Amino acid sequence: MKTKKTFKIITGVIVFLTLPSILFFGFIFFKYNEDLPVGVQGPEADNLAYKMLDALDYEAYKNTNYIEWTFKNNHHYKWKKSSNTCSVFWEHHKVDLNLHNSALNKAYIHGFKVEGDIGDDLIKKAISYFDNDSFWLVAPYKVFDSGTERRLVTLKNGSKGLLVTFTKGGTTPGDSYLWMLNEKGIPESFKMWTSILPIQGLESSWSNWTMTESGAKLPTFHNILFFGVEITNIKGTK
Repeated sequence: MKTKKTFKIITGVIVFLTLPSILFFGFIFFKYNEDLPVGVQGPEADNLAYKMLDALDYEAYKNTNYIEWTFKNNHHYKWKKSSNTCSVFWEHHKVDLNLHNSALNKAYIHGFKVEGDIGDDLIKKAISYFDNDSFWLVAPYKVFDSGTERRLVTLKNGSKGLLVTFTKGGTTPGDSYLWMLNEKGIPESFKMWTSILPIQGLESSWSNWTMTESGAKLPTFHNILFFGVEITNIKGTK
């Protein structure tokens, strides 16, 4: 009898804790989940992408040789764009990435170099961090990267959006992002269709911009549903 009673109590607690989460996820899923929109490739899509780059002063970003930032107060980066190298810091770890030559990557714990499986794991983690966290910083400037496809999409309000699909590169190739721009071409938000998100078509703001010393415009905050993604300590120099 005691075993049965204990089982009922445990089952009741599990249901009590998990049912609200399941219901909440179901509500969010049916409210926000969307199919990937159909768009048209061609000059019009490319022109809208160029308009966005012009509005953000792509030349200033291209001539920015050094960018430093902190992502969500957890990961810190010192990215030398000119040499395509980046030092990634988190907790008591540091990884020096060479984005041209992976054989030159180096990992450290408490300032001491580590190799073997531990070093390899830290390097893989740093690459994953860099791919994700740098995207949230410079994604608009990547619309003509190798392997990207651009499509013009008609939005519900009749305006035009830019759908960008990354067919290769990064940690999760195949992801798509639908950019919504203001009249000047500056990004205000995008919707995401990615392999790591269970809900497709989630929207994130791209409206909190700062200008670096080099003239590059970079975001300081993104709002996604009820969550915020903060980017701090941003520096950009030529």
